[in-house]
Amino acid sequence: MSTNYNILLPSHGGQLRQIAAQYGFSAEQLLDFSANINPAGPPPSVLVALRQSLADHASLVAYPDLELTELKSVLAIRTEVPLENICVANGFVPLLESALRSLKIKRCLLPIPCFSEYRRTLENANVDVFPHLLLQENSFRYQPDSIVQALLDHSCDAILLANPQNPSGMLFEAEAMDQLIEMTAQHNITVLLDEAFIDYSPAESLTQKSAERSNLIVFRSVTKFFAIPGLRVAYAVSNALVAKSLRNFLAPWPVSTLASIGVCAALREDDIYSHESRTINHRRRTWLETELARLNIFTYPSSANFLLLRFPAEVDVRSLWERMIVEEQIVLRSCENFEGLGLEHLRIAVRSEAENTRFIDGLERLLMRSNH
Repeated sequence: MSTNYNILLPSHGGQLRQIAAQYGFSAEQLLDFSANINPAGPPPSVLVALRQSLADHASLVAYPDLELTELKSVLAIRTEVPLENICVANGFVPLLESALRSLKIKRCLLPIPCFSEYRRTLENANVDVFPHLLLQENSFRYQPDSIVQALLDHSCDAILLANPQNPSGMLFEAEAMDQLIEMTAQHNITVLLDEAFIDYSPAESLTQKSAERSNLIVFRSVTKFFAIPGLRVAYAVSNALVAKSLRNFLAPWPVSTLASIGVCAALREDDIYSHESRTINHRRRTWLETELARLNIFTYPSSANFLLLRFPAEVDVRSLWERMIVEEQIVLRSCENFEGLGLEHLRIAVRSEAENTRFIDGLERLLMRSNH
């Protein structure tokens, strides 16, 4: 088939309705490998809690708790940090916006490739953005000396990092990240650290240390790991003074009652759900890496629930992305809006065994047709 270069590529993963409308499918016909959501689905306790809350009209009639006391208390227990160090909102972007405003950030270093929403949010806050290209061919590992030098060269007062990184899934060990943060502290530079996928490597999180450090804010997602992104809840952890300032720049009632109830139920889950999710994800990701290597597709080292793929030069990746939809009804993540990333890349989520097999079989069929 010929590639339709006039199609509107989605700016985020999980945009099935938009894609289905463009190609004449229903959203239910498409298998989504573009959004990095735990394929285990929400813990059963979440659905039970939501059903029970809907049986009580007060859940809808009454305003949410303005202070989100229960939700913050559950987060404090889960993260082992004081309640006053926690700030909650309906997603990462409002938290980042509040950090930029409260700290009066002016110039931010942005290692790329990275999530496109980073630059958009920084620029909307009138922050000068200085991209810092991560040059390593087969990994996007942070190089502290190079980063600090770039911060000083551009007179930056902040840096925005992700760990694990998106889109590569690269994990920077906690000890090395802490050393980088110490280096930036010597120059009064704030580290804005997005740990949206750290639940797959919790030992490498700096969430607890962020409560102690004056130049570190850690952003965490609840909804990706527990498969409840429709509830839109994220939180930030920092020292108490910074957290208080962050809250002052958030709109009132940042999280709905139902979202708070669902997230509290997820966070109160015992460790079985989390342990099984990490174990199964590692096994399935390893299988995908092996199968993709068999197809001569390079996968970057990942510690998250997704893989960044680099295709051989002879593969028309945009055409492949489109053909996977049209011929296989599988949606991959186009990487064209990841700044600093070549057009030879696509990103995939790690899904169930059956779905992963369907993806590999479909991809192999298309590659074989392209070679004939």
